[in-house]
Amino acid sequence: MTQQATGIDSDRTAVLIMDFQQRIIANVATEPVAVVENAAKALDGARRAGIPVIYVVHRGGPFAEYAPDVELHQGVAPSEGELVITKVRPGPFSTTALDVTLREMGRDNLVIMGVATSGCVLSSVRWAVDVNYRFIVLSDACSDGDPEVHRVLTEKVYPRQGTVMTTDEFLQAL
Repeated sequence: MTQQATGIDSDRTAVLIMDFQQRIIANVATEPVAVVENAAKALDGARRAGIPVIYVVHRGGPFAEYAPDVELHQGVAPSEGELVITKVRPGPFSTTALDVTLREMGRDNLVIMGVATSGCVLSSVRWAVDVNYRFIVLSDACSDGDPEVHRVLTEKVYPRQGTVMTTDEFLQAL
C-alpha cells in the first residue's frame, strides 16, 4: 500500500495513537480485536526503535463524563513516561498543544493510528498536511464503523497526501 518513500527517520518521527478507548473500540471498530492487536504490534516496534508514542484520548461530548469504558484499552496501554493528551473535538490538533509538543520534540513525521478512520484519523491527516507534517497511516491499526469509508480513505484519499501502509510494512521499514 505504500505510496511514498518509506524510510522512517526515528529521530524525526512520533507515533500518534488516538481514541483507542474501550467504548469507542466497542462501538466503532469493525474488527476490534485485530485493530488492537495491530496497534499493539506497531507500538512495540516503535518503542524498540526509540520512537516516542503520544496517546490522544477523547473527553468531549459523550466522553466528557468519566466512566470505566472511556479509559484506554488495556491492549494498547501507555508505557511509563509516555505522553497522554486529552482532546474535546474529533481532531487532536485543534483543542490541544499537540502541534507545539511535536515541534518542541523535533518531530515532523507522524505515524497515525486511530478509531475512527473517518474521525480522528481524517482530522489528523488534514491538519498534518496543512502544517507540513509528513505522515504514515497504518491502515490495519485504524478502523471505522463503515468498512467502505475506511477503504476509500486508506486506498484513495490518504495516499494523495502521505503514505499508507500496514503494520507489518511499518515494522519492516523500521
